Amino acid sequence: MRGGSVPCCAVHYVIATSFWNSLGHFFGDLASVKPLPLVIALALFALNLTIRSRAYFNTLRAAYPGEEFQWRRIWGAYVAAFGFNNIVPARGGDIVKLFLVHSSIEGSSYPAVASSFLVEGIFDFTIAIPVLAYASTFGVFPSFPDFATLDSADIAWLAQNPSRTLFLITAAAVLLLFVFAVLSVRVKAFWQRVRQGLSILFDRRRYFNEVWLVQLAAWFAKAGSFWFMLEAFGVGANIHNVLLMLACAAVATAVPFTPGGAGVQQALIVKVFAGAAGTSVIAAYSVGQQVAISIFCFLLGLGALVFIFGFRSFGEVRRAGQEHRAAAKEAGKS
Repeated sequence: MRGGSVPCCAVHYVIATSFWNSLGHFFGDLASVKPLPLVIALALFALNLTIRSRAYFNTLRAAYPGEEFQWRRIWGAYVAAFGFNNIVPARGGDIVKLFLVHSSIEGSSYPAVASSFLVEGIFDFTIAIPVLAYASTFGVFPSFPDFATLDSADIAWLAQNPSRTLFLITAAAVLLLFVFAVLSVRVKAFWQRVRQGLSILFDRRRYFNEVWLVQLAAWFAKAGSFWFMLEAFGVGANIHNVLLMLACAAVATAVPFTPGGAGVQQALIVKVFAGAAGTSVIAAYSVGQQVAISIFCFLLGLGALVFIFGFRSFGEVRRAGQEHRAAAKEAGKS
């Protein structure tokens, strides 16, 4: 094993071991969790998702200006996908969102809806830069090479193998574009639909007012959620700690090998907040806040599936999506 790199086969074992150890601390300290701040934190996190769904709705309105569709259904698709992403790895919930949004907008196409997902990533990237820069100035947030020492095998492997990491990112991007283009019956029409999903970006003022600023409001709601989550677990609620949490969340979102980036976020929290409270308190918080958000968002998403779309499970959505794509393929052949 050169350079002390972590074998890929050990990734899930290391993550699971660390998770269950911290989960034991969480249940051991469960009685000390303050219920009111926890409820407020979850409510603010739901508000964050709701506001972000409005920004996404505005993106879709720009892509389909002649179609009438409901924000309620876009909100349902958004929270359902987020809830599913918190229980499955590799952002599997995005497939759920793709189908639900497509079925909510008459005349929409899968390439346009899929490309519209990229729009909200612009804000996430622009806000992550100053947040990560702030976190790095205090010497508690690890630099990329230091990720190799974290107790999270997924991000540790990436940090230990930067050339392989770059190759994987490049290969995944090229493969995705190639598959989309090849599977399209008409390549020119395909790229026109991709451009359609990004329509709002070609009107900079509209993008800034209807997407970027709306996502900024959601970001403040998320910051408020972290504030009360820190208070609930007794870690210490202040602006400094909230910004550190936002930095941890930004990195975890970029490494979706585990549901909701849980392994990465847990390892970063333990590292970054060491000394902010007792070891058992930090360990309990590192997994407890993720468990609380994951369960809450899963139930919220499941409720959206049942009461808005009429599905009874995420599996039913997946099967409906497969049947819809198969029917569309057959229609294209005829």
